[in-house]
Amino acid sequence: MESIYLQRCLGTCLTQGLAEVARVRPLDPIEYLALWIYKYKENVTMEQLRQREMIELEHERELAMMEQEMLERLKAEELLFQQQLAFQLELEMQEKEKQETEELQRTQQELNKDMSPEGIARGEESILSEESVDSGKTLAEISDRYGAPNLSRVEELDEPMLSDVALNIDQDL
Repeated sequence: MESIYLQRCLGTCLTQGLAEVARVRPLDPIEYLALWIYKYKENVTMEQLRQREMIELEHERELAMMEQEMLERLKAEELLFQQQLAFQLELEMQEKEKQETEELQRTQQELNKDMSPEGIARGEESILSEESVDSGKTLAEISDRYGAPNLSRVEELDEPMLSDVALNIDQDL
């Protein structure tokens, strides 16, 4: 039972240490073996610590990769959303242009009807009827704009023209 314990705990360490003592052949092999075993323990502890750090680093690397993938997915989703929004805006613009085109066509058709000989005759009749109705009204009565002047009609008087005045002066002389 003791040999199993010694082999399990010191087997590798003692075997390697004694092989190192045989290779180097120091003056004090016991002290050399003691220092070598002490250094061996430090090396084993450091190796275990390094392995733990490597495991932690690998875990952090996996987390970073997952986070990077998540960011890429979010960017792809954002790009898709922006494309959908742009497509939706394009459809709205096309619909608006279509409505404006239809409205322009309707206006053009109305203008064509008004420009026909029948439409022109109707337009002249309406203008004449409006003039006959409005002929006795003042500017303020005709205009419904705020601040329109309220002037009564001014009748023109026969004023002598400049040529008439010149003739009168010549005759006086």
